[in-house]
Amino acid sequence: MEKTQIKQNINITEALMVRINELCSHYPEDKRKSALLPVLHEVQDAHDNWLSIELQDKVAEILGIKPVEVYEVVTFYTMFNQRPIGKYMFEFCHTSPCCLNGTENLMDYTCNKLGVKIGEPTADGLFEVRGVECLGACGYAPMMQLGDFYQEHLTEEKIDQLITDCKDNKIILHDK
Repeated sequence: MEKTQIKQNINITEALMVRINELCSHYPEDKRKSALLPVLHEVQDAHDNWLSIELQDKVAEILGIKPVEVYEVVTFYTMFNQRPIGKYMFEFCHTSPCCLNGTENLMDYTCNKLGVKIGEPTADGLFEVRGVECLGACGYAPMMQLGDFYQEHLTEEKIDQLITDCKDNKIILHDK
């Protein structure tokens, strides 16, 4: 597992521990590992949307599991970030239905518009473009996820408007 050179301030607050314990209470005491996915979401949300190795180690310690058990999950799922990412992550579905409807061209268009490559944040840290596996909305292809919300039937014009709305701080990323 690659270790990032960027240091992350680890801040497991009392409120975060209360939430972690509440999530763990949904599972038998000897099965705390079952809470790993929701706990990682909460911890990532509380730490600028990324999980350093040190923070993953802390989650393992809290849940009483081996660090490798956390690493396996974090490296498998694209929803967990192992480095700082752009504030607005454009996560394009790049499976067959979306590709057949032009998502690859839209990803290229978005990258060119933002002046980045896939997986590279913009210099100002506002944007990043990523390809992800099926988002389960094939009937709305091409589509992407932006925060907690789907953007569907994408076109270059819709991408332009999303970029403008993000820059103008008009996009809500989370429903919490």
